[in-house]
Amino acid sequence: MNKLIKEIKSLKDSSIKNKVDQRLKEFKNFKNKDTKEWFSELCFCILTANSKAATALKIQEELTPKGFCEYSLDNISKTIRKNKHRFHNNKAEYILAAREHIDIKSKIKELGEIKAREWLVKNVKGIGYKEASHFLRNVGYKNLAILDRHILNLMKEHDLIKEKPKTLNKKKYLEIEKTFKKIADTLKMSCAELDLYMWYMKTGKVLK
Repeated sequence: MNKLIKEIKSLKDSSIKNKVDQRLKEFKNFKNKDTKEWFSELCFCILTANSKAATALKIQEELTPKGFCEYSLDNISKTIRKNKHRFHNNKAEYILAAREHIDIKSKIKELGEIKAREWLVKNVKGIGYKEASHFLRNVGYKNLAILDRHILNLMKEHDLIKEKPKTLNKKKYLEIEKTFKKIADTLKMSCAELDLYMWYMKTGKVLK
């Protein structure tokens, strides 16, 4: 863990800190946006499963909140396919099914992070613990780990986990999340901040 902590501290002393701080500010301010923006962010996170975040972002920018809320199944599927995303039909179906929760902001705003994540996993098709944690981070929550392949690979490289799991059930997710939180605590960072630095280490980017 010491080597990883040293590398992250070095990044925090570099110009990357400005990008990370700006992104964290955007997440914090998201709480003031309306529920359609929150729903758009939920759809973005549905699209990130088994795909690159950059691809999901392109689709989100093209569809806009209006598209996620109103476009037909066919139009959404075509947009997803055009951007070379896999499983375009399934993803479009998940997005339409998720419209039951267009009022997502009001549904979870009174819940704490843990209960909100459990609610999302239980009620939104296409959302697992990683996607639920991602969504909550992007709308302003700070203390959940987003265990995507980049984070897991980095943790494996630094011997923080024995192996990269092929699948992440709830028990395994929470177990690895505890280790992630220990790193964040050592660095006196939130999980949201640590994720951005670790993601940058693997991708060279500071995305949402």
